Amino acid sequence: MGFYDLSKEERQALVQQIDQAIRHGFKNQQIEPVNNYFADDDTYIRKAGYLAVGKIHKAGQMETVSIVSFLELLLDNDSEKVRQTVINAAGEVGKRDFESVKHFFDQGLFDNHHSVRNAVIGSIKKMGEKNPEPILHWAKKYLKHPDKEVRREICHGIELRGRTHPQDILPLLEVLQHDPTARVRNTLIHVIGQIAYKKGCLPTVITALNSWKNKGLVEKALDEIVDVHHRYKNFAVLSQTEAIAYIGQNYDPK
Repeated sequence: MGFYDLSKEERQALVQQIDQAIRHGFKNQQIEPVNNYFADDDTYIRKAGYLAVGKIHKAGQMETVSIVSFLELLLDNDSEKVRQTVINAAGEVGKRDFESVKHFFDQGLFDNHHSVRNAVIGSIKKMGEKNPEPILHWAKKYLKHPDKEVRREICHGIELRGRTHPQDILPLLEVLQHDPTARVRNTLIHVIGQIAYKKGCLPTVITALNSWKNKGLVEKALDEIVDVHHRYKNFAVLSQTEAIAYIGQNYDPK
């Protein structure tokens, strides 16, 4: 039976059970009770597992170094589900102390399984929202990495910060405007669109795009911005018509 097949009360009881098991496992350096949840087939069971690690860290129930050293033991597990959950758990710690866990993401970026690499992207998003400065500094070094998938994953990972603080990520995105790989450029265009429809973001985005040199990519990004304002019209601050008008008045294609 899956997590969401349970009643609300049963789910709450299960989360408490998972919290206790994870806390016991970490404090006593017992891998098996932790792996039972980190390797579970149910995404939401695994999520409860890595959130339990975040609770331990936030409450100061263990020293960060002890949490990190135990996570390191789990990161080399043969199960991609365990490795994925470890990366997500490291992301919970990284919301408050990125320096202690950044090596998990240096390793996870190159994991042979996509679910682990996706956990890196998700963790960058949640950490960047709460603790942006060290995460963006870390991300910057990978923007010129020879592996195109690493560049794409970093581009995708910093998106969430851009939805509220576009000025923080636009200089990083600018580095990718001449990327030789279409898949990376397409992700860049997608991210620009995803930040541009949020409250107060379009002026900052257009101001930045005015100074970008790759005008062909900028034109595609503008098309994406216009399209996003239609696709997400129930969530966008401006209507598509208003967005088109703003771009027409403020984008200088010279």
